[in-house]
Amino acid sequence: MTRGHGRVGDAPPAPEPLPAPAFDSHCHLDLMDVPVEQALEQARAVGIEAVVQVGVDLPSSRWSAEAAAQHDDVWAAVALHPNEAGGGAATDEALREIEALAALPQVRAVGETGLDHYRTGPEGHRAQEESFRAHIAIAKRTGTALVIHDRDAHDDVLRVLEDEGAPEHVVFHCFSGDAVMARHCADRGWVMSFAGPVTFKTNDPLREAAALAPRELLLVETDAPFLTPVPYRGRPNAPYLVPLTLRALAEVRGDDLAELCDAVRATGRRAFGM
Repeated sequence: MTRGHGRVGDAPPAPEPLPAPAFDSHCHLDLMDVPVEQALEQARAVGIEAVVQVGVDLPSSRWSAEAAAQHDDVWAAVALHPNEAGGGAATDEALREIEALAALPQVRAVGETGLDHYRTGPEGHRAQEESFRAHIAIAKRTGTALVIHDRDAHDDVLRVLEDEGAPEHVVFHCFSGDAVMARHCADRGWVMSFAGPVTFKTNDPLREAAALAPRELLLVETDAPFLTPVPYRGRPNAPYLVPLTLRALAEVRGDDLAELCDAVRATGRRAFGM
């Protein structure tokens, strides 16, 4: 990934603050064009009390652990992204370092790991799967949540999870499945984290999934600086924009917004060990 990753235009204006605290279950502060302190201050101003800072390779995982050690409202996740793994980055040495980082007290999750059949071709699928299995084992050994990246690979992700046996806490980052997959996850107690795409006009199947997901298995994220919600799609994303997605989810589900904030907060603290 590159800093900013092609986001264009000015930062969107701050939305109306939430009626109750919530949090951002997945972001990349290291890829944003603002200082960490500024991003956190902007988030707090709209009711976002904490963020999960996610690593995608060794440098960003080290950075995530360090940021979480320095800021009480940053929780770290560490891993080798599936596209990194598909390119050969998931060496034994690298995985050992990920496990050492995952054992640190400020690291709350192993992720993002999983499978990506969109950006990595068939030649990298085996390496991705081996890395995914290794990360599942690390999450179990360290007692941390497993944060899953699943792009165009639903069936294979579910197969590997069933083969290996899932850790106690599983979070599907940027959930992209349909209602059938949402039911599958709900039956197993796996958490579904929804991002900006749930606001996109063409994503009715995703909204159907969000509508039926149990409230106690819902999270909301930005994946900042990516996946900016409507009406600012394509502009830089940041944790302070979580309220846009939360309000869209509340509308889709017919939920009271304050109650949904409370549920998301409770689920996040449970899944990430707070």
